[in-house]
Amino acid sequence: MKTEYYFIINPKARSGMGKMVWHMLEPELKKQRVAYQSFQTGAGKEAEKIAAKITADGGAHTLVVLGGDGTVNEVVNGIVNPEKTTLGYIPVGSGNDFARGLGLPDDPQKALELILHPKRTICMDIGEIVKTDGRRRFAVSGGIGFDAAVCHEVCVSKWKSFLNRIGMGKLSYAVVALDRLRKDRPVKMKMILSDGTEKVFPNTYFAAFMNLPFEGGGFRFCPEASPEDGMLDVIVLYDVKVPGILFLLPLALFGKHLGFRGVEVMRCASVHVMTERALAIHTDGEPGYLRRDISVRLLEQKMKVMVE
Repeated sequence: MKTEYYFIINPKARSGMGKMVWHMLEPELKKQRVAYQSFQTGAGKEAEKIAAKITADGGAHTLVVLGGDGTVNEVVNGIVNPEKTTLGYIPVGSGNDFARGLGLPDDPQKALELILHPKRTICMDIGEIVKTDGRRRFAVSGGIGFDAAVCHEVCVSKWKSFLNRIGMGKLSYAVVALDRLRKDRPVKMKMILSDGTEKVFPNTYFAAFMNLPFEGGGFRFCPEASPEDGMLDVIVLYDVKVPGILFLLPLALFGKHLGFRGVEVMRCASVHVMTERALAIHTDGEPGYLRRDISVRLLEQKMKVMVE
């Protein structure tokens, strides 16, 4: 039976690049007589609603996301039954940590070729942040504190739009991060890991819960993070002065920040996090409301993802 593909397209990704890429790729689908349906997103988490509608019948579906990490996040949150879903990805975002973490092609033509003729699929873990008033899934990472505040500000930053236009969108994270260091005050953070271990971190800037190695447009916070091992890699940055952070962040682009004072990485199936005041949270760079008490875990269900 011929596979039918459901393309979920964010035409506004990378300042309109999504629309241009889709217009370039669609003729190839018609040329190869591929069975497909396409859906273009608008505002208000429409990609999530589209994914939910497609998968509502409980059957097996192949979804292809054309957009950025935020579009992937919406689709992952909309999927009704992850275990019956196969996901393909054509990266058009400014950060593209999902593609980077899975080693997917960043060239749209090559990404489409991989989707139409997949070499293999992996069964990927899906993370989830649980709050008092709901829950939100993530594919790449979740976070609380400084990294989440950066993600919040990038979403509304004039720098992101400008840097996207000149092909340097991922630098928007670095620009905003420098600004946030002036504004953010560290907090006391307590964690209870899935094995019962309790840890308290003074003067904490952030904790990130990594399903893939990269976050924030290429920062390799947890180089050993795997989407297939049923575990979260958790990194905490604490008790470091601003000059020390400025030293560590460039190293994190290459995964060379580990082992320095104030950087701790743990591996666990789930974690409960409490902070002395409410902090920003994010899932795959998408902002959430301020929270001081969250739980982070992996879903029991996994999702198939096409990779090289």
